[in-house]
Amino acid sequence: MHPLLARFREINGDHRMTDVDDAYVTAEFVVLDDLCRARGRDVDETHELMLAGRLPMPSYVRSDGAMMVPADLFDLADEAGGIDRLEQWFRAQWADREQAGEEWRSYLSGQYVCMRAVTPVALQRKDELTAAITAAPDLPDAGTPGWNARLHGLVDELDGLEREFTAYDRLRFGGPTSRDRCIDAVRARFPRS
Repeated sequence: MHPLLARFREINGDHRMTDVDDAYVTAEFVVLDDLCRARGRDVDETHELMLAGRLPMPSYVRSDGAMMVPADLFDLADEAGGIDRLEQWFRAQWADREQAGEEWRSYLSGQYVCMRAVTPVALQRKDELTAAITAAPDLPDAGTPGWNARLHGLVDELDGLEREFTAYDRLRFGGPTSRDRCIDAVRARFPRS
């Protein structure tokens, strides 16, 4: 087994991708080796960078064994000034050092599959939105038309940041996703007024 595939299974568990999962992943992500060639990156070196914790792991492995990544996989490293500067640049985007470390580890896992763009700004905004949406039912004006409009504004913004998830994601994450909890369930429980 390829070392990258073994590491992927170590992180995500050994769950089967369905045909629906494969179709979604093929539509939303790109094959790692194809992206490397298109961006002029050495495939083997990229695999080594992932294994060394210097680039994110693949987001998915399709049923046919293709390692799938977001099309913008290399963009943050480019923005940071190169792979050697990526970790320091990434961590500097959070004021709290402990949170910065947690976000860096999460980023490297390849599991930010929900994000349309995996950037520190988007990750921070997702956290703010999910916290606000989760807290909304306990606000003093909960249920009022103004509250409903604000809630749906938050949900719509989160919906714009997040991709769909797969059944595979619910297995590897052990249950409902942020989309399930903070978008779909909220829209069902609190319809627009």
